[in-house]
Amino acid sequence: MISMIDKLFKEKTDNIFIQLFRYVFVGGNAFAVDFFFLYFFSDICGIYYLLSGVFSFIISVMVNYLMSTRWVFNQDKIGNKLVEFYLFLIISTIGLVFTEILLWLFTDIFGLYYLISKIMAAIIVLFWNFIARRVMFYGKI
Repeated sequence: MISMIDKLFKEKTDNIFIQLFRYVFVGGNAFAVDFFFLYFFSDICGIYYLLSGVFSFIISVMVNYLMSTRWVFNQDKIGNKLVEFYLFLIISTIGLVFTEILLWLFTDIFGLYYLISKIMAAIIVLFWNFIARRVMFYGKI
């Protein structure tokens, strides 16, 4: 019998709940990278927070892509890895647009600290990214 640990962490799966668990785990790691570099570029390097958000996003997308395609959505529905990467980038770029709009809205309009705004935006955009990637890899929600 396969243990719960194996199901959650090792076995290939198309189970939406296991994928969501893995996606949140991977997304949490990618978010930590994104959050760190947003802070680093904004507060240490003095770059405007919305531009820093783009730079930190690019770095975190690379982390997210590598972990997501190997562990969360680990299947070969899309045979061409270059096409898969471009589709991943398209979904991620749409997520970036949502994130930047929310970051600006929460920070400049509602007056929240930009790092708090980033957390709120990331939670909202997480759902877009997960659903879009699941549809891309499996053709279903």
